[in-house]
Amino acid sequence: MSVRELVVLGTASQVPTRHRNHNGYLLRWDGEGLLFDPGEGTQRQMLRAGVAAHDLHRICVTHFHGDHSLGLAGVIQRINLDQVPHPVTAHYPRSGQRFFERLRYSTAYRETVGVTEAPVDADGILATTPSYTLEARLLSHPVESYGYRVVEPDGRRMLPERLAAHGIRGADVGRIQRESVLDGVSLDDVSETRRGQRFAFVMDTRLCDGVHALAEGADLLVIESTFLDEDERLAVDHGHLTAGQAARAARDAGVRHLVLTHFSQRYTEPEEFERQARAAGFEGELTVAHDLQRVPMPKRR
Repeated sequence: MSVRELVVLGTASQVPTRHRNHNGYLLRWDGEGLLFDPGEGTQRQMLRAGVAAHDLHRICVTHFHGDHSLGLAGVIQRINLDQVPHPVTAHYPRSGQRFFERLRYSTAYRETVGVTEAPVDADGILATTPSYTLEARLLSHPVESYGYRVVEPDGRRMLPERLAAHGIRGADVGRIQRESVLDGVSLDDVSETRRGQRFAFVMDTRLCDGVHALAEGADLLVIESTFLDEDERLAVDHGHLTAGQAARAARDAGVRHLVLTHFSQRYTEPEEFERQARAAGFEGELTVAHDLQRVPMPKRR
């Protein structure tokens, strides 16, 4: 049975707190696991969340500030220690190649797994599998940063009433799906497009074209909201978003489920992030993330 869910490993921004670990997010997508922004302590958070190294197939780093990448060393060494049997690919800004190499080889260990390096240097498609396409978009931060988007290919939804009207039943349903035409009846006559699910991951950034492109039509959007709205000037100066800015971007993009995360240690009341997001006009499902939380992908439209 396929599983699509977000496992939140950490939700703090620059400084971890007593209750929030540095960043870390695992997207379970059918049989694959995509690990986003493994900050310091990610390996331990994986243990607490029941996530194994064998669950990892891709590592996607938005940028090389420590709260988004210091956990790389431990995660990569754990992949090797556990001798993960399948390929693991790492995506990260090409401008941070030297940081990736330093983290990957920061200490001595026995390298048993060939982690494939696939640096990002432009907007576009990074990988295509039968289950999804992985895309990247440039964001606006003091260091080069990319957000990521996972898009399932569109499929077909069979319509029972139309099948019945054309007398198509049993094995013939599978046949028309395979062959597209059956006794003069086309697949379009008895089905409709089933829109593929979309997941977007937006970390450290000001508002920019990349934010809107990544969020567009997302079923699940994970987005930073480092600051509350009253500190918008700080957000702009440091290359971040406020709760209201993130929520308005999600509202305008038609996001179904919004996950706010990456909170500054200056705030102790997470309810205020939800209040400001609602005040900004976002009416969909809303989660103010906390460590070790699981967030399922919304049901298909």
